[in-house]
Amino acid sequence: MNIGDVAQLSGLPAKTIRYYEDISLVKPKREMNGYRVFSDADLHKLIFLARARGLGFTIEDCRRLLALYEDKSRASAEVKSVTGKHLSEIEAKIADLQAMHATLTRLSEECAGDHRPDCPILEELGSDEEPKSTHTVQ
Repeated sequence: MNIGDVAQLSGLPAKTIRYYEDISLVKPKREMNGYRVFSDADLHKLIFLARARGLGFTIEDCRRLLALYEDKSRASAEVKSVTGKHLSEIEAKIADLQAMHATLTRLSEECAGDHRPDCPILEELGSDEEPKSTHTVQ
C-alpha cells in the first residue's frame, strides 16, 4: 500500500504518517524509487496510534504502548501503569476545567452586561490577587 492508501484506511493525514516514520513509530519499506510501501502490519500500527492519540496519549506513551503491544511476554501491569498515569493527568485537567468554569460562571453572573463601563470580569482579570475560585489553574 502507498501512503495515500494507509492514510485513508487509518484516518491519519499523510503528513502525520510521515512524521511517525521520522520518529520511528512506523518503518515502511522503500522501493527503489524511494516510494514508501506499507504492509498490513504498518497499517495496523497506524490504526493503533490513531486510537491511542485520539485518547490523548503522548507520543512517548504511544511508543511505550506500541512496544508493549508487540511484546507478547509483556506484563499487563506495565500497560495499566501507563494508562493510570494518563488517566490521572486527564482527571487533573478536568479539575482545572471545572475550576475555570466555576470562576467564569461566577464572574459572568456578577457582570451586569449593560451599558455601564464597570465590569467585574475585567476587574478580576486585571487584579493582582488570585482568582476567587477553589482551584487555581496551572
